[in-house]
Amino acid sequence: MEKIRLGRTELWVSRTSFGALPIQRISKEEAAGLVRRAYDGGVNYFDTANAYTDSEEKLGAALHDVRKNVVISTKSGGKDKKTVLAHIEQSLRSLQTDYIDLFQFHNPAQLPDPEDPDGPFAAAKEMQQKGYIRHIGITNHRPHVARAAVASGLYETLQFPFCYLAADTDFAIVESCREADMGFIAMKGLSGGLLNHAEACYAFMRQYPHVVPIWGVQHAWELDQWLELSARDPGMTPEVRAVIEKDRREMAGDFCRSCGYCLPCTAGIDIPQAARMSALLRRSPYRPYMSEEWHAKMHKIEECVHCDACKSRCPYELDTPALLEKMLKDYDAFYAAHHND
Repeated sequence: MEKIRLGRTELWVSRTSFGALPIQRISKEEAAGLVRRAYDGGVNYFDTANAYTDSEEKLGAALHDVRKNVVISTKSGGKDKKTVLAHIEQSLRSLQTDYIDLFQFHNPAQLPDPEDPDGPFAAAKEMQQKGYIRHIGITNHRPHVARAAVASGLYETLQFPFCYLAADTDFAIVESCREADMGFIAMKGLSGGLLNHAEACYAFMRQYPHVVPIWGVQHAWELDQWLELSARDPGMTPEVRAVIEKDRREMAGDFCRSCGYCLPCTAGIDIPQAARMSALLRRSPYRPYMSEEWHAKMHKIEECVHCDACKSRCPYELDTPALLEKMLKDYDAFYAAHHND
C-alpha cells in the first residue's frame, strides 16, 4: 500500500489508515482479527486514545509482535502534567510497547502553555526526552485552536475533521499545514456517518497528497471496502464529482458533525443524532427512526431548557437549540408521511 510522509515527523504511514475508536464496541477477539486483517492488508498506521476505553489494550494485543512495523498514535486530554504523565504510562502498558510514535493532546479548548512546568506540554516534552514518545501533535475540532496550533510551530501534526463537506476555513487549515510541513491527519472523513459513498470520500482525500485519512473501522466489511479502494486507487471522475457536488448542495454549511462535545444535555436530548436527523432520514434506512422510541427521543427536544450549554460547547459554533427545533419540525413532517409505510 502507498505510504505518505507524515509531515516533518518523517514517519511514513499508509494512505489508508486505521481509526481505532470503534473497536472499543467489539470483543477483544473480533478486534484482534480486524486489526491484524488491516495490518496484513498493508495498513501500518493505527490511531487510538486513552479515552477510548479498551481500544489501546486491543491494539496492543493485536500488534505487539509486529510493533516495529507499525506506527501508533494515541492521545491524552489531561489538563496538568501529573495526569498526562499517568496517561502516557498507562498507554505504554496497554499498547504493550516501550514507545509511542505520536502523542497528541486530545482536543484541548486552548493550546497547552509550553512555559508551564506543571502543565500538559511539560509532561509530553519530558516523556519525549526520555524516549517514551517520539513526536508531539494535537487534535482539535475548533478551527481557531487548530489555526493557533499550526502558527505556534510547537506541534508536528494536527488531527482535524476533514471531508468533502468541509468549509473554506477547513481547507485553509489543510493548506497551512502543508506550508508548515506539518502532518495533517484527517478524522471524520465520513462526516460522522452522514456520507455513505466511500469511493467519493476516498477520491476526495486522494487529491491532497499530504493528508492522511484515518477511517474508523468496526466491521470487516468496512475494512475490506477501504482496502479494495486502496488497491484500485480510484481518482476523481465526473460521476464521483457529481456525488460530491450533490452532497455539498444538500448538507454543507451549518450541520452537526456528531462530535459529541455538546453532551451531556441537561434535558437528556440525544443531540448528536437529533441535530442531524433530516440528513439521517434522507441518507439512511429511515424505518428505524419511525419507532415509538425514536419519536419519544426527538420530542425530548420540546423539553429543552435553553441553558445554551450545548451551544457554548459546540466547536463549530452552531446555534444548537435552533438547529434542534428545525430538526424536530422536519422529523414530525417526515413521521406524519411515513410512519405507517
